[in-house]
Amino acid sequence: MYQDWAAADLLTRLDPPVPVREKIVNDPANKEIKEIISKAIEYHKKDLWKEENANYSYPHLRLEKAARIANKIAGGKDCTLLDVGCGPATLSRLLAPGIEYYGIDIAIQVPAPNLLEADLLENPIRFGEKRFDIVLAQGFFEYAGSFQSQKFAEIARLLNKDGKFILSYVNFGHREREIYWLYNNIQPLDNFRESLARHFKIQSSFPTSHNWKHSEPNRKIVKAANMHLNANIPFISPMLAVEYFFICSHP
Repeated sequence: MYQDWAAADLLTRLDPPVPVREKIVNDPANKEIKEIISKAIEYHKKDLWKEENANYSYPHLRLEKAARIANKIAGGKDCTLLDVGCGPATLSRLLAPGIEYYGIDIAIQVPAPNLLEADLLENPIRFGEKRFDIVLAQGFFEYAGSFQSQKFAEIARLLNKDGKFILSYVNFGHREREIYWLYNNIQPLDNFRESLARHFKIQSSFPTSHNWKHSEPNRKIVKAANMHLNANIPFISPMLAVEYFFICSHP
C-alpha cells in the first residue's frame, strides 16, 4: 500500500483536493488516476531555487559526509567531479586539492567558469563535452518528478569508464516520515534502488544519518557519531535512516 499512499499524497496537493484514496486502492491501474498524478507533479523554476539554494551556503551533515566519500574515492589522485544540483557550490570548499570541481544548477548564486546554470529537467545533464571521474547528486532526485530514469541515463553517459556515481535519496519509510513540500518524486527506497540498478552497478548503500526524527541530527555528539557511521543496522536503519547514500559504477 506504500505506492497507494505516495500517489494519494501527490493527489491531495491539488487545489481543491481530490478524494481519490479509495480509487487508488480499488483500481491502481486506473488511467484517470495516472492522469491526475501526472498533473499533480509540479516542477519549480529558477526564481524559487535561487531563494531555496541560499539556505545551503554552509555545510550540513549530508554534504560533509558526501565530501568525505568523494575525497576517499579520489584517494589523493587528480580527478574531475561534477556536482549535479550544486546550489551555492558549498561542496567545493570541502574537497581535496586534487579534485577539479564543476557544478551545474538551475540557479547559480555566483557565476564562475566551472559553474553552469541550466534547468536540469528541461535540458540534458551535461557540462559541454566533459566527462567526469566522479559525479555527485545529493538531494536532487526527490525533485526529479517523472525524469528519474532519464537523468540516470544522462549521468551514466557523463561518467568515465572507471568513474563513481555518488547520490542520495530520502528514506520515505522513516518512522516519522515527513514530506518536504517541494518533493515531487516520492517512492519506497526499494523502488528507487531498482530503478538505479537498471543503469548502474550499486557497489554500496548506507544511511546518511540516523535520527529519531526525520531530519538531520543537530546535537553535536549525535552528528559526530553519524559522521563516521557508514553502515546499515538491521531493523534500526529502515526506521531511523534519514536518507541513504548510494555509491555506483558502470555495470
